[in-house]
Amino acid sequence: MPLFRRAVAEFIGTAWLVFGGCGSAVLAASFPHVGIGLLGVSFAFGLTVLTMAYTIGSISGCHLNPAVSIGLWAGGRFKASELYAYIIAQILGGIAGAGVLYVIASGNPGFSLSGGLASNGYGAHSPGGYSLMSGLVTEVVMTFIFLIIILGSTDRRAPAGFAPISIGLALALIHLVSIPVTNTSVNPARSTGPAVFVGGWALSQLWLFWVMPMVGAVLAGILYRWLFRETETRPA
Repeated sequence: MPLFRRAVAEFIGTAWLVFGGCGSAVLAASFPHVGIGLLGVSFAFGLTVLTMAYTIGSISGCHLNPAVSIGLWAGGRFKASELYAYIIAQILGGIAGAGVLYVIASGNPGFSLSGGLASNGYGAHSPGGYSLMSGLVTEVVMTFIFLIIILGSTDRRAPAGFAPISIGLALALIHLVSIPVTNTSVNPARSTGPAVFVGGWALSQLWLFWVMPMVGAVLAGILYRWLFRETETRPA
């Protein structure tokens, strides 16, 4: 499959993840009388990954996340030479998804970007007021576990056809635990999309949601190569 076509698939998939996940938080989480709440938002993020994994998994592998691409590279499952195309497509997809959400949300007279557009944050911008250290640990650990699940579920020895379910449920569980701490990132593209529109504090705190998921992803890739005793060689 040509790299450009795979990058387009990643753009579409990441846009869906940001629009579907962040959109559930902005538009539906506390909608009067029928709000979906934290549980609904968590499953919305999981469902975006699950649906796209079955849709574009055969085209691009459905990374939808720079940390996933980096983790797969660290685990010997993705070419370093293709990282740039995937990551650029994911970032642009995240911004596009957030842009569509912004256009829709701004049609409500009570909407304000001061609400954050589901941006990630710590300290005063953490949903639960959690500290920088809490956010740092949360993003490293949650991304680490997410990548271990992805790498294990998609390993050639794992049961075929079930990986999207495992990965989608894992992302939902991660959100159930960590939304109060950082609004849950584990995905730099997901964090970048809303931050571009919110600006200010969201952009100033964005570094954490790039650095920590990448650290967690690389650690997971290294562990995977040892724990699963991978015999395949890293792609050139």
